[in-house]
Amino acid sequence: MLLNRFRNLLVGIILGMMQTMLTGCSSGGDGSVTSAPLQGALSLTISGLPSGVAAQITVTGPGGFSRAVTASQALNSLAPGNYTVSAERITSGSLGYTPLPVSQAVTVTAGATGAANVTYSAAALTLALREIASVPGAVFAAAPEGDSRLFIVERAGRIRIVQSGALLASPFLDISSRVSTQGEGGLLSISFHPQYASNGLLFLYYTDLGNNIVVERHRASSNPNLADSGSGLEIIRVAHPNFSNHFGGTVAFGPDGMLYAGTGDGGGGGDPAGNAQNPASLLGKMLRLDVSASTLMQPYAVPSTNPWFNDPGGRRAEVWALGLRNPWRYTFDGGNLYIVDVGQARREEVNIAATSQGGQNYGWNTMEGTQCYGAAACVQGGLTLPVFEYDHGDNGANGCSITGGYVYRGSAIAELAGHYFYSDYCKEFLKSFLYSGGTVSARSDWVIPDIGNVLSFGREGNGELLLIAGSGKVYRIVRGG
Repeated sequence: MLLNRFRNLLVGIILGMMQTMLTGCSSGGDGSVTSAPLQGALSLTISGLPSGVAAQITVTGPGGFSRAVTASQALNSLAPGNYTVSAERITSGSLGYTPLPVSQAVTVTAGATGAANVTYSAAALTLALREIASVPGAVFAAAPEGDSRLFIVERAGRIRIVQSGALLASPFLDISSRVSTQGEGGLLSISFHPQYASNGLLFLYYTDLGNNIVVERHRASSNPNLADSGSGLEIIRVAHPNFSNHFGGTVAFGPDGMLYAGTGDGGGGGDPAGNAQNPASLLGKMLRLDVSASTLMQPYAVPSTNPWFNDPGGRRAEVWALGLRNPWRYTFDGGNLYIVDVGQARREEVNIAATSQGGQNYGWNTMEGTQCYGAAACVQGGLTLPVFEYDHGDNGANGCSITGGYVYRGSAIAELAGHYFYSDYCKEFLKSFLYSGGTVSARSDWVIPDIGNVLSFGREGNGELLLIAGSGKVYRIVRGG
């Protein structure tokens, strides 16, 4: 009995020793014993980034291998073969970090360690302008979200299309016979319905032959590059007697699906008719309309959430906000509405409010920016003062007529996300600031070539920003260098 136990124990020990000797080996298909393939490693060294800033590097290789790397490290247990190390440009604050090399090949051999080095270099962000079209009389440019085409508005009353880098010969729409360009008038903007891709609806803001402000709906035809000439439907007409300036000029959809229109105060110095502070007038206002079920008999409805919906005191229910002089462009961004208001003689201003907050009084003609207008003292209670303004300075040294733009939400210049861009018709600059938590910061003055008077900004279907010069040239704002 003891002898059998001893024999079994001895056999176990011998088998265990044989197993240990065969570790790392495997049986071939013919029953022979073969060694497991040896593996290699890759040592990746990253330099040039400040502490806390992660690299964006991808290592790919045999068998579908892919690994994201954010800091220096060694990749072990790699199958022998050729590996590609790809590095992306990254941003942190106002600096961009460019990798060198952008891509490199590394051979990993069995039992050895290959090496790759990526060095980032930092440079301050600069901007440049790239001309994409030249259209005499261009005053606005826009595109439906996700659409690769660009629609350029001619003040005379035509809409042109740039497609695949070429300006199409035939206008998308021509209403020039019904548009007045007297003074500051003309076809001033367009806005595409949020479901334009499926319903083909777009809205125009123009001044008619009687100098009235008109918002009008049109529809694309079966040819996507031509509007249906018979589809026009007048949404609203606002009388604008006596003067040919201060028409406002922007129509746009808000994130709530409502259509907004920013009207001027009716013109003349100092708002002589008192329109901006008169809640019974549609001039000097931000209007908010429901056009989801427009018909010839009822082109718009008044949203029940408008501040003076069914107001018994005679205040116009279409009004969302009042106290504007000449809102030359406004835009929505997330939960905020940015309204630029051109000043009278001293101040240019940017007003920002929550998109859900209606009934604001932006102060004109009691205030010009944060300054009392026409009086040493003024009652400011109940007024919404601008979050940002600048003084004209002596002889208009700082500008005289602000041109509102957009908040950057494109992808080509990631470090600009959230920055609001604006210009001034008199000073020909390009500036921006960041607005967050009620505070303006990161004010920047971008050095750009002499482009003349800046009439307007635009936005492409992918979110990249455009600048429209008085020469009719349309530029894309791009990364410098």
